[in-house]
Amino acid sequence: IDSKKQRLEESPPSRVLHIRKLPNEVSETEVIALGLPFGKVTNILMLKGKNQAFLELGTEEAAITMVNYYTAVTPQVRNTPVFIQYSNHKELKTDSALNQRAQAVLQAVSAVQDGSSPSSDPGVLDLAPPPSPVLRIIIDNMFYPVTLDVLQQIFSKFGTVMKIITFTKNNQFQALLQFSDPVNAQQAKLSLDGQNIYNSCCTLRIDFSKLVNLNVKYNNDKSRDYTRPDLPTGDGETANKDHSLLGTPSGALASYSSGGGYSSSLSLAQGGGAISPLSAAAAAAAAAGRVALSGSGVSGVLLASNLNEERVKILYNKKDSALIQLSDGNQAQLAMSHLNGQKVFGKVMRVTLSKHQTVALPREGLDDQLLTKDFSGSPLHRFKKPGSKNFQNIFPPSATLHLSNVRDGLGEDDLRLLFSNSGGTVKAFKFFQDRKMALIQMTSVEEAIQTLMDLHNYDMGGNHHLKVSFSKSTI
Repeated sequence: IDSKKQRLEESPPSRVLHIRKLPNEVSETEVIALGLPFGKVTNILMLKGKNQAFLELGTEEAAITMVNYYTAVTPQVRNTPVFIQYSNHKELKTDSALNQRAQAVLQAVSAVQDGSSPSSDPGVLDLAPPPSPVLRIIIDNMFYPVTLDVLQQIFSKFGTVMKIITFTKNNQFQALLQFSDPVNAQQAKLSLDGQNIYNSCCTLRIDFSKLVNLNVKYNNDKSRDYTRPDLPTGDGETANKDHSLLGTPSGALASYSSGGGYSSSLSLAQGGGAISPLSAAAAAAAAAGRVALSGSGVSGVLLASNLNEERVKILYNKKDSALIQLSDGNQAQLAMSHLNGQKVFGKVMRVTLSKHQTVALPREGLDDQLLTKDFSGSPLHRFKKPGSKNFQNIFPPSATLHLSNVRDGLGEDDLRLLFSNSGGTVKAFKFFQDRKMALIQMTSVEEAIQTLMDLHNYDMGGNHHLKVSFSKSTI
């Protein structure tokens, strides 16, 4: 192995570099970021299964400078050391169809670079130290609320986020975000400036701040100091229940994207996933104009009204209305955009954001009408795990339902019967290969809503509870 290793290291200089030992699920953007400070990156080829990549720079000089620099400073991707050496290839010839995504990333990155690269000659390295660990972030096209937690989740990919302050200036949502190290700030700026957080909206505009240290007084929806979980929430503002998350390492809110990481996070030309689970749904809701443009911390509380009084008992003095608290403003927005105007028990339900910040639970023994209930520990949740893949499967009500956790030995007839008995007509049915999941199509969306309410978490015996959710597929 030693002789092979030596041979590898002795390849003559080339503008194509071979990068090894990359962490799993790493994205093109993160690999490109390694080469960006040294000049134009002209091509990239990811060998996903092998944890390797080839990176082609505009000139051999840029590649030499990069290799020399990383001989002195260990290159890291996601806090993991990687190995960089010259490749035997003099240039990269890549199949453009296969490499479409990489090309899209390169175009986006080079557009950003052309606009902001201080060094006009790509061969001349401008390794000026980054001026500050604090970035100023402005969000354009904000058709969907971006929260402090979303920013923390995105920027944590580049290093430890210590503090965030958000505010509105000139009618624009802005944030100041402090990393533990200016180098992390520089990498985040190079990779994220100009990118969209959600598909086709919420564009990040990033600059270094003149401040080098942020002073955070309160931990709440608008500001956060992750190094001081003991800070008060400020004047009468309730911190979200989730704020036990304050001290958690950034990984706890880890990626929601399918790759379990950054892989699908930038919604580039392919329209491929965006940074958040809500991407497609959010963009659709925004396009439909149903989402309130509220960048300021939206409460997680919804008011549902025009409910069927015979079937739903909630607000004491208004029997056809209910307050429902979700875990955060994004989820409340999404539920509102999906559910407002749907027919439930024969009546069109209205869903709006409530002015209440939380739903208070009555003191022990006072709620004799049983009008209030805490669902935080309920078995009904489909999305309990932070970062669960299921977040991508939140779809608006549809006539086709997705069933999972189907018990062994249960056949199509059993399931058709179960769903017909709950008052609907089954139009079509299809098992997935492993027979643990299936699609079932009812005659109308209203019927599907009804059967979902009746049969989600249905006990099929043997401690198997059926999971039912709306599907985007049809049979």
